[in-house]
Amino acid sequence: MCERDNLNAWEEQGGFEWSVNRREFAALGAVGTLAACAPGASMAGTAALAEDHVRIPTRDGTMDAFFVRPAKGRHPAILTWPDIAGLREAFHVMARRLAGQGYAVLVANPYYRDVPAPQFADFNRFRSDNGFQKVSPWRARLTADAIMRDAGALTGWLDARDEVDTAAGIGTNGYCMGGPFTVFSAAGVPGRVRAAASLHGGGLVKADDPQSPDKLLGKTQASYLFAIAQNDDAKEPEDKTDLKQAAAAAGRPAEIEVYPADHGWTVIDSPAYDKAAAEKAWARMSALFEGLGQA
Repeated sequence: MCERDNLNAWEEQGGFEWSVNRREFAALGAVGTLAACAPGASMAGTAALAEDHVRIPTRDGTMDAFFVRPAKGRHPAILTWPDIAGLREAFHVMARRLAGQGYAVLVANPYYRDVPAPQFADFNRFRSDNGFQKVSPWRARLTADAIMRDAGALTGWLDARDEVDTAAGIGTNGYCMGGPFTVFSAAGVPGRVRAAASLHGGGLVKADDPQSPDKLLGKTQASYLFAIAQNDDAKEPEDKTDLKQAAAAAGRPAEIEVYPADHGWTVIDSPAYDKAAAEKAWARMSALFEGLGQA
């Protein structure tokens, strides 16, 4: 989902500012920006992190991405697909939090074929800069095949990094338009992607599309979390049932739940951010990724 109807609804309620206010956002960011002992390192809790903006060759060009991981050791990798507003500071903050839990996290710029990140400073800027109109031609290039190609390049890059535990499976999480990208990633690299979390993902069930995510589950070897927004469920109430049936038919473990929060509730700069529901989804995603070391 994450379409104009959501944006119109938010504006009818008086517009929006950051749902995590600036002070809260700074506090969240502090876990990944406190100075550590080495250049390019930061602190998350008690674990030092290292982070870089990286460039990764793909079959379609060169992707810019954000890579954050514990400063020492080898760790399971996570591939993050951002929402419609793209790779920006909010996703740096969330990636640092996940890295602090012991993962090497790569946040993709899905729009790299057209423009480097950040395309928008935050979701409020996405709104004020006519974001839907700007990203429309960029999004049109993000087909299932394109994301599968990207996933192959990104997982290959991760597996070549000394910080990544290649004996563990790779996880992927995706938000809004990135939700279906997690399934495409798992289908594109089934031997490596073993856990996928779709957070208020849109377009997971498309009856007339042979590459609809629900139809691709049988080509994957992953376990799934599908966290569905209540307003998305209200518009497509059959999708959760179709996903459950598709996962069962494919023999894929899948936790599928409608959350009492609206589309975008897990992203910290979203106008729909809901802290309580976001923390629940984070906990369920964390539990999913805990199994990567046994993959």
